[in-house]
Amino acid sequence: MSRFAISVIVLVVVVVGGLFLLAGRASERPQTHVEKAVTLANLS
Repeated sequence: MSRFAISVIVLVVVVVGGLFLLAGRASERPQTHVEKAVTLANLS
């Protein structure tokens, strides 16, 4: 194999591995309800 082909294969393996690493770290946090006082002047 040529050096270019080996470099491309290594690059693809690193990118795919990084994608799996980032996908495994994704976690959803529970949503929190925030209430904020709004004056009547801001509604119009």
